[in-house]
Parts: sequence; C-alpha cells; structure tokens
Amino acid sequence: MGGEHIWKPEATVATVVVRDGRLLLVEESIGGTLVLNQPAGHLEPDESLQQAALRETLEETGWQVRLTAFIGCYQWQAAGGRQFLRFAFAADPLAHDPARTLDEGIVRALWMTPQELRAAGPRLRSPLVWQAAADWLGGRRFPLSLVEQVR
Repeated sequence: MGGEHIWKPEATVATVVVRDGRLLLVEESIGGTLVLNQPAGHLEPDESLQQAALRETLEETGWQVRLTAFIGCYQWQAAGGRQFLRFAFAADPLAHDPARTLDEGIVRALWMTPQELRAAGPRLRSPLVWQAAADWLGGRRFPLSLVEQVR
C-alpha cells in the first residue's frame, strides 16, 4: 500500500433549472475565457449533495430553487488529469433576487433554449453541461431519495 497513488475525484453538483422551456445557465470567466455552465460547484464539508445544489444555484444565479429529481452522476476527466464526479439535479425556480452579488467569476445568469445551448458547444465549460441537459430533456428523472446523506 505504501506509496500508491490514491484516486481522489472532486465531488461537484449541478442543477438543470427550467422555466418556460428555457434552461438557466451561468456565463463565467475561466482563465479570461467566457464559458457556459449550469449553476454548479464543489461539495463543501458537512453538506449534503442536495444542500450543495441549492447553495450553488443561489450563489451563482440569485435564484432560489426547489429540487424535483436526481438526473444522474457523471464521471469526467478534464485536461490535466483532474477527475470529477458531478451529481446533477433537476429544479424548479421559485424566487429571484436580482440585487444579489453573484459568485466571483460569474458574469451573469441567463436563460437559453435547448437549441441555443446545443449550438453553444465550444463555449460549454465541459461536456457535462450538455450531457446533463440532454438527459433531462430526454426525460431522465430519478427520485431525490436516490441520493441521501447518511450521518
């Protein structure tokens, strides 16, 4: 066992929020490049995946949402070898606070049609963005109880 590399993927969450047929996305600056992503971010200590999804959505968009379903878990290796496990949730928008200061790096929140998102391919932060949206659009929904925090 000594000296073996321990694989430590980064646990992240994302929400697919839909209103009037449009998807809620964020435009963020990564290394000076503007990219599109779902409201998403890293799981914090002592936080459930569902709590993280609600928090990240509010911090990045100013939207309070209600989680409605679990879409899926996605494994992805980014350039440079970083590994991610993304837990994607579906959510309905509840209320928006336009005066809320958004997370650092977030330029704006915007609503896009599925066609606009698909056409933005090169601007997506990762292939996970379209995959989670496509799975939701295809009807993929699992009960929220599928992902529970055990204490």
